[in-house]
Amino acid sequence: MLDRVPMLRIAYWTGAVLDALSAFAMLYSPFYVSVNLADAANFVPGAEYRYAMAHGAALMIGWTVLLIWADRKPLERRGVLIITAFPVVVGLYLSRWVLFRAGMLPVAFPLAGAILPALLCILFVFAYVNSLRRTE
Repeated sequence: MLDRVPMLRIAYWTGAVLDALSAFAMLYSPFYVSVNLADAANFVPGAEYRYAMAHGAALMIGWTVLLIWADRKPLERRGVLIITAFPVVVGLYLSRWVLFRAGMLPVAFPLAGAILPALLCILFVFAYVNSLRRTE
């Protein structure tokens, strides 16, 4: 098995970096459009969109800080990975489906949009389970 603490730190920092990028995408709509393969020519965000994205970005920044905080005491705060994997990553993944069904995304799950959340969940769960083993 891999060392417990380095694996946890990899998971925390992977999540923190991706959350920071997500926050940036929420605050800078051209980046959001490029990441989500949306039609840039027809994408004109209104006040409601900007308001919702600003709220989402604040939460993403908060989650970024939470993951960095968990990294300060990796073993004691490993539970953060499980609540990141299941309510957060899975919820964001499912929200893509809602956007697709509403006609706001051209494809439900482009390759990166389908694989990245699955890999994140695998990484988070593996790091958590790996951290539970006893050292000898």
